[in-house]
Amino acid sequence: MTVQPVSSRPQLSPDMFDELCPSTLLPFRFGDKWAPLVLRCLEDGPRRFSELRVPLNRVTPKVLTQSLRGLERSGLVARSEYDGGTRVEYALTPLGRSMLEPMAAACAWAAEHWDELLDAREAYDASSAGQA
Repeated sequence: MTVQPVSSRPQLSPDMFDELCPSTLLPFRFGDKWAPLVLRCLEDGPRRFSELRVPLNRVTPKVLTQSLRGLERSGLVARSEYDGGTRVEYALTPLGRSMLEPMAAACAWAAEHWDELLDAREAYDASSAGQA
């Protein structure tokens, strides 16, 4: 696998994940809450922690570290140290890359059923509020 130097990869946008991203409506998860977003950030090649923080600015550094460790433990992400450990990059493994297609399908499903999912949640919340 050829890895592009960091300088030649496009920067991650701070708006990569809108707060109204359909992935928040999925009734199932791929790993922890942030795992699918981390995998998407790594889709175009390895990234440093500070690069991941740009689009994932709503996650604390501690939780992002926990998510990265969980992904590494599951064999989806590889952590590489350079310059005696002063520079660390995270990259998708082949197993992690294989998750991109099912995640894309799940996101497309959520986008297609956005209104139904929102209606169901609102109806549930309204009925739950009346029971409390």
